[in-house]
Order: sequence, then C-alpha cells, then structure tokens
Amino acid sequence: MSALGARRLLLAGTATIASIGTAHAQSTTTGTVAGTTITNTATASYTVNGTAGTATSNTATFVVDRKVNLTVIATPNTPKQVNLDQVDAYTTFQVTNNTNGIQDFALSANQAVLTGILTGTDTFDLNNLKIFVDSNNNGVYDPGVDTKTFIDELAPDGNATVFVVGDIPSTVVGKMAQVGLKATVAAGGTTGTLGPVLVPTPLNTLNQDNEIDIVFADDDNDGLIGYDTANNGAGWAYGAYDIGVTAVNLSVVKSATVLSDGVSALNPKALPGAIVQYCLTVTNSTLLTPATGINLTDVIPANTTYVPGSISVGGLGTGGVCLTNGFTQNDDGTPPALGPYRGSFNATTKTVTATIPTLIGGASVAASFRVKIN
Repeated sequence: MSALGARRLLLAGTATIASIGTAHAQSTTTGTVAGTTITNTATASYTVNGTAGTATSNTATFVVDRKVNLTVIATPNTPKQVNLDQVDAYTTFQVTNNTNGIQDFALSANQAVLTGILTGTDTFDLNNLKIFVDSNNNGVYDPGVDTKTFIDELAPDGNATVFVVGDIPSTVVGKMAQVGLKATVAAGGTTGTLGPVLVPTPLNTLNQDNEIDIVFADDDNDGLIGYDTANNGAGWAYGAYDIGVTAVNLSVVKSATVLSDGVSALNPKALPGAIVQYCLTVTNSTLLTPATGINLTDVIPANTTYVPGSISVGGLGTGGVCLTNGFTQNDDGTPPALGPYRGSFNATTKTVTATIPTLIGGASVAASFRVKIN
C-alpha cells in the first residue's frame, strides 16, 4: 500500500513529524463506509546550523474496502400456529445489514430443512410458497401491500422484515412444516432493482488503494448441519408452521316447520299438501379455529316431495331454527348469483346438499330447504 511509502518518509524525519489525515464519509457501527477515501500527509521540521526547514511528504490515499456481513434470524423463534387449508400462512424473519455499505439482498426459501436444525419433525410442505418484504414495517403480512420480493437499498446497521408465505394443505401427514430462508448480499445503488449478487475479491489479490475490494466476513450461522458456511456472503434462518388443532367441536341441529297448509294461515298444520321447511343450523364451538369444506347432506323423507328452488344456505339460525334466509341456491349445483355457498338437489337419490366453505370458530350458519307433504 502507499501507506508503506508514507511510513518510510516518516522514519527519515529528524525532528518534529506531524501528519494530517482526512476521510470523506460518515462512520457507522459497522465501521467506516466502504468507498470512503482516507488521505494522509506527513510533515518533518528540522534545523541545520540554526536554520529551520521543513519537508512535506506526498499524500498517501486509499479507499475503505467493503466488509460484507449480515445476520438472518427467525422472529419469533417459535413455530407459527396455523390451520388446515389456511391460505397465506406466514413465518417472519429479520435480515440485518452489518456491511459497511448500502446493500440489496436476494431472498430464497427451501422447504428441505435438514434434520436437527429445528425442534420437531418436518412432515409436510406448504403449497404456493412465496417470499415478501414487509413494505410498511408493521410486522404483519398484508396481501397485496407487501409485494416486494427482495430487500432494496438497506443501509448499514439497518434491518428488514421478511415473510415466507404459503398455503397449508387441507390434509397433511403429521403436523409440522419447516422452511429455511436464505438472504444473499447483492450490490446496492439502484433503487427498485435487485443488484447482482456480490462476488468477493480473491484473497490472493493485492489490495488496491483506489479500488473497493469485497471481503466476505459473515459467520456460519446454522452450524455444521445447516446450509450456511462462513464467509459466503449469505445467511440462513429457519422457521416452522405447526398445526396445533386438527379437530373442532362441530354440531348440527335440525328442525321442521310447517309454513302453510292451504287451509289456515294461523298455525298451519301438517296436512297433505302442506309446505314444510327443514332448517339445519351448523355451529363451530371451537374458538379461533375455523372448519372448512363443510358438506351437509339430507335425504328428503318418504311421503314428501322436494320444492324446487327452495334451498337456501348462509342464513342465521340457532337451535335448529332458521332466523333469516341465506343465499338461494340452484338445484343443479351451479354457482348462484351471490354468496360463497353451494347447494343442489339430486332427484335420483332425493338428496339435498349444502356446502359451507369456511365456518369460523364460535359462529353458526343455517341452511334450509322445503318439501311438500304428499
């Protein structure tokens, strides 16, 4: 380095030696920012036969190199509680830039987590796995809001929250899925564009005073059994999705109400020709755990005839009594004009079917249909 030349000049001085150094960028806890120019000039003063003199050295100049470092952690470091068939389940990670410069970070995920890294057994994979960065820094994955797939222009000492998002299958083996997040340091400098992944300067390359060498100084953060290695410009962390509850307390209560008998509007009786409405109230008593894909089937009784177009799903009911009607269904099972529910009547088996996609914990939904007494 040129500093060697400066040291030689200093050794040659005979009397008073002073030096002046300058740096042109701020320092952070990660050290002086990469690319900072550091200069230094030495001055020697002397006397010859009573006459004072001075000698000034040349200016030794070099730029600070890039010391690449990062940390990746799961936060919190406990399994995320999820439910079967849950869409957009996510685990949360934090990536910190410990490099002495602004960096982008490329992100990738792997569901093949090696045994022993996390407590528990990895037994199933998520579907539709994706990675997003928390754009509004609220620590919660917001679909449609958190859309960026890489970390952009992260300042030294700064951190970013990253979500690994996926869909829980409706049926699984076991109860835990594990995932690993990899963050790789990339070049910053262009907002909105992921820079190229950094390549370290070969260790056998002599330092150049006017060039920013790249040195990987990151740790192996997952030990010998993980994917990470020391000084690779990348970091790994791992999270888990745990299906804590696999069953709910689901009940169905049914009632029959004579709506009309063709004789009296007041207290109609179950006469031949009377219209009877059956009401089924489905209740999920397990709080915080939704039940999904609920199918109700009911074969109409003998001596009755189904009333076409009478299936309604999604109403309010309690104790088997329908309080309000829901969305009218098509007998052939085609989607109705409104509502998330489905219903149908099979004339061959004389079976009424009602489908409720999701019933959250603590809620009830009513389904009804009508028959005519033969």
